[in-house]
Amino acid sequence: MTGSVRRPEGGAVLTVTFQYYRDLPAAMAFYEHVMGFTLAIDQGWSKIYLVDGRSHIGLVDEARGMQNWAEAKTSQFCMRVSDVDEWYAWICHEGPEGLSALRENEELGIRAFTFLDPEGYQIEIQTAKPGH
Repeated sequence: MTGSVRRPEGGAVLTVTFQYYRDLPAAMAFYEHVMGFTLAIDQGWSKIYLVDGRSHIGLVDEARGMQNWAEAKTSQFCMRVSDVDEWYAWICHEGPEGLSALRENEELGIRAFTFLDPEGYQIEIQTAKPGH
């Protein structure tokens, strides 16, 4: 495109990644209790939770949302934290499905683990190794 049209400046006010659920109340309970996220925007059948800063995750009732619920999940929610060991102890205590061992990935320079939310979305929690 030519002319005086330019990309808007100023960045995003917030970002939201939406995931679609058959049982919205169960997903809400998980993200509030296990993950400790705070409901930031309640749109009825869409719940937007503050992760941190401008980052948000949206939980949508699949019967009302723009996408359909799908058994095969093709996205992962990843959260980088300062102390992955502390998070691992907490998540082990909560006992979600699909909990992996805490592992190191030298190529990526991280220590991380994964688990599943109530409807099968994978969550990864990671810490950068020193120097990364």
